[in-house]
Amino acid sequence: MSGWMIDALGWAASAVFVASYFFTRPELLVRVQMLGAVMWVAYGVAMRAPPVIVANILVLAAAAWKARRAGSAVPPAPGARPLEE
Repeated sequence: MSGWMIDALGWAASAVFVASYFFTRPELLVRVQMLGAVMWVAYGVAMRAPPVIVANILVLAAAAWKARRAGSAVPPAPGARPLEE
């Protein structure tokens, strides 16, 4: 990956992560943070920067745990009907 592509990935990851705070629905905020964390991990791998990789794996894990705990980890399929109990 060329230098400008790595820089672009870093800037895009920054933009995605900051944008997550503008979402008013908590489940969307967490999902966008997860996307940003994945992008930061890719950036860390490209830069060979273990602190960036580890920090964002932790952010990703925390966001995934929060999403799972909130029940939003797997959204229902469009048009899906709720299960009857």
